[in-house]
Amino acid sequence: MDLFDLNREQQLSKEAPLPARMRPLSFAEFVGQEHIVGEGRVLRRAIDQDQLPSIILWGPPGSGKTTLAFVIASVTQSHFIPVSAVNAGVADLRKAVEEAKSRRGMQAQRTILFIDEIHRFNKAQQDAILPHVENGTVTLIGATTENPSFEVISALLSRCRVFTLNMLTDEQIEAIVRRALADSDRGLGEHNAVLSEDALRHLISMSNGDARIALGALEIAVLTTEPDESDKRSVELNAIEDAFQHRALMYDKSGEEHYNLISALHKSMRGSDPDAALYWLGRMLEAGEDPLYITRRLVRFASEDIGLADPQALVQANAAQAAIHFIGLPEGNLALAQAVVYLATAPKSNSLYRAYGNIQKEVTRTGAQPVPLQLRNPETRLMNEVGYGKGYKYPHDFPGHFVDQQYLPDELKGRKYYRPGKLGFEKEIERRISHWWNERQQADSGEPEKE
Repeated sequence: MDLFDLNREQQLSKEAPLPARMRPLSFAEFVGQEHIVGEGRVLRRAIDQDQLPSIILWGPPGSGKTTLAFVIASVTQSHFIPVSAVNAGVADLRKAVEEAKSRRGMQAQRTILFIDEIHRFNKAQQDAILPHVENGTVTLIGATTENPSFEVISALLSRCRVFTLNMLTDEQIEAIVRRALADSDRGLGEHNAVLSEDALRHLISMSNGDARIALGALEIAVLTTEPDESDKRSVELNAIEDAFQHRALMYDKSGEEHYNLISALHKSMRGSDPDAALYWLGRMLEAGEDPLYITRRLVRFASEDIGLADPQALVQANAAQAAIHFIGLPEGNLALAQAVVYLATAPKSNSLYRAYGNIQKEVTRTGAQPVPLQLRNPETRLMNEVGYGKGYKYPHDFPGHFVDQQYLPDELKGRKYYRPGKLGFEKEIERRISHWWNERQQADSGEPEKE
């Protein structure tokens, strides 16, 4: 695709969806991500100076990764080859590389290879790109919603600069929506549409920082609203609700109701009421709450209010987080529901929460106590000479893989911070700790160990 083709793609016909038609053609139209493409920022300087390195754009859906790649190609007058990792293979990459070599030789033109969802490429596919990125045949722009540290092979990652894109703010989504309403060439300007304040707020809330979702719903709402006698389309809340197939609920993700509902969910689970917990979960999800925010609270709850009374609670909470990452919403809502019911019905204990609170107070009160010499590793001869590791007893050499010895600093010897509860698995933990404590007392008194 040459520059003419790229511009033609940008000037899409009226039949193309609104998000595609409104894709920015320049930095002047690009909304958000000022921290990387604002005037004077490092990526913007590299683009303006025509010194663009291979880069990975990491950010949430709808934050502008693909759009930014198009703008970069346009500004740098580069040949642009877009590839989706969902359906492309090594053969597609080889074809792109051959095209890039031809462009480089015949027209001295740089080729930008844009790989959307690069995290979906396996190691062999990423290895196929590596030498051509390394020798400059292509300039890679990869886009991913996943942490590239885990999803992109280290060899490829080391040859790219990673730039993190932020979720678009409500103000930025509003700016994109208003521009689309006013633009008569590519947007909805010719339809003379006006959004009510309630409709605009709901559209912004339901888009959850995703410009594509906002523009897609806006287009449906405008086109399905009949014009009045003056040819004006007054888009009300019900039109946006219909566009999302979603009823607006009283919810402000940054206001009081946000905290009220998450508090209600937490307290319902703590109170072992799965029905109430499911209700509050549904209230948040159906109102457009970020599911990852909910999963973070579930993970915290699993340790704070259940802990070792049921060690599987934390496993369930983390499994819900993984499911949301893997399949998203709406399919992932059942994974969250499963976790919520499990946590609500699990035996409860705040022993870990209280124990760590005690540790925080102890550390503040007593400061940095020295590690007992027997617990230190004698890494050097000098350390060995001064007694590092001297007297350490290796528990696996003793019956039951346990032996009495001091692990706390001298000043804190004998302190107890964790006291297990009486429910669930903590009953077994209490039995073990009591057994070891009795053995310590016998060792201190010199009594023989009981069989």
